[in-house]
Amino acid sequence: MKKYRVGIIGATGMVGQRFATLLENHPWFEVTALAASARSAGKTYREALGDRWAMATAVPAGMADMVLYDAVADKDKVVSLVDFVFCAVDMKKDEIRALEEAYAKAECPVISNNSANRGLPDVPMIVPEINADHAAVIPYQRKRLGTKKGFIAVKSNCSLQSYVPAIHPLLDLNVTNVLACTYQAISGAGKTFQTFPDIVDNVIPFIGGEEEKSEQEPLKIWGTVQDGQIVNAAGPNITSQCLRVPVSDGHMAAVFVSFEKKLPLDEIIQRWESFQGPAQELALPSAPKQFLHYFKEENRPQTKLDRNLENGMAVSIGRLRPDKQYDIKFVCLSHNTLRGAAGGAVLMAELLAAKGYLDD
Repeated sequence: MKKYRVGIIGATGMVGQRFATLLENHPWFEVTALAASARSAGKTYREALGDRWAMATAVPAGMADMVLYDAVADKDKVVSLVDFVFCAVDMKKDEIRALEEAYAKAECPVISNNSANRGLPDVPMIVPEINADHAAVIPYQRKRLGTKKGFIAVKSNCSLQSYVPAIHPLLDLNVTNVLACTYQAISGAGKTFQTFPDIVDNVIPFIGGEEEKSEQEPLKIWGTVQDGQIVNAAGPNITSQCLRVPVSDGHMAAVFVSFEKKLPLDEIIQRWESFQGPAQELALPSAPKQFLHYFKEENRPQTKLDRNLENGMAVSIGRLRPDKQYDIKFVCLSHNTLRGAAGGAVLMAELLAAKGYLDD
């Protein structure tokens, strides 16, 4: 695999920082440009971060003294330095949509952590183990944008990264209804305990826009490519509640599922443990060797113990049992800034690189 030159747009934010750590020694990708807001432009990465660095490891040595570009004003300079960019900016949705499209039209593929373009039917929203085939819409998106190389691909919302992978191997049982209650870490809001004191000894029962994404985005992931567009799946019917809890990293979900077809619980567990997707089949650098892990202990998975399983890229499941109103219930866990955000985007970029979509 050739080495791709990569930019991080929104490098100073929580997800941008996570991108920096994941790309520091990546075998396929080398960071050659960092960009952020106008107020950070012209400063070194270390200077722009100040005391905002929130990762457990140090600022990557090879990036600390890189001078930041203005993500908007210096677009052409950034494009000249990279083969593609990761985007994780904190801007208004219409501004993000315009920014990502501008990079794509400048023949720079955009791998986005943002939600602004997720609803477009020719923008793939890929979980590499589940719907890698959705990359087939990229040529049609390029035709719309008038590009040869440029396109936008998006990562799905972090809140559904735990329970959608757990439901996916069961879809052939005709899943009809899903209730998912998520308990989401503060890093999902770009916060730490130092910057979010109100969360200490507290639970906040509302996260703006999160429940709508949790209910709608899985239907796009489970959709089909038809005539150059992704047509959302008609079901299952999903309802959710999303709560912010005093946890640094890791989104947990309590999930209830109904089926038309029934399967013994041990066979469901066997499906989870044996499930593999294209990310594993291609042995992508960031892919977990085993995507779904089932814990037999009654008190697992636990956020602190299990969020970093397989470098934070695996999904943990536990407490599978019958339910009186639904057919089954279980809990699951994923690392929200790794599998759920930057790590999932890096894995998607690896998939697209392996499939040739990032080449000229």
